[in-house]
Amino acid sequence: MGLFITFEGGEGCGKSTQAKMLWKKLCQQNIPAILTHEPGGTILGAEISKSLKRRRESSVSPEAELFLFAASRAQLITEVVRPALKKGRTVICDRFSYSTVAYQGCGRGLSLNMIELVNDFATQGLKPDLVILLDLLPQEGLARKRELMDRFELEELSFHCRVREGYLKAAAADPDQWLVIDASLPRRRIAEIMWEKVSQLLPDLSS
Repeated sequence: MGLFITFEGGEGCGKSTQAKMLWKKLCQQNIPAILTHEPGGTILGAEISKSLKRRRESSVSPEAELFLFAASRAQLITEVVRPALKKGRTVICDRFSYSTVAYQGCGRGLSLNMIELVNDFATQGLKPDLVILLDLLPQEGLARKRELMDRFELEELSFHCRVREGYLKAAAADPDQWLVIDASLPRRRIAEIMWEKVSQLLPDLSS
């Protein structure tokens, strides 16, 4: 099985940029790797993502959000992630199951026990080998957004603060699985910290 690395963090933390940088680094080292993201990564996932993020007059219930994200995740696992891992590839995913814990659980207030059950079903029990959390104060992350904001980015600051608290709590509960990085650091320094950790998990580089 290949290595499964996921990126987490609030809005504007730079995780998409860093996920791409890590993928490029792996490719430069001739390590087979793929880069994907949530929600999306498949045709079905892209359709769900567009529906979830679109600003609309009528609200989307937290329960509907939960199951839509789970549907996208289940398709991504079946179609992309598991096949790549079975081939020994490193899979980098921009957001995964902990986003649901942070956003729909801590942010929206849904039951964390229920979310755990839904996540386990959607992921077929698959867990990341490493979760990289780019931690940033919500007000700083939102200030970085220059393009038209989506439905989640337009939430009140208190929502984003709850999301951040949820991430930090999850990271503190399992420090061996999580790597927390100050996202206010320069991009190059963040990439160096990531690579130091990831290289230890890659057999060909750590031996």
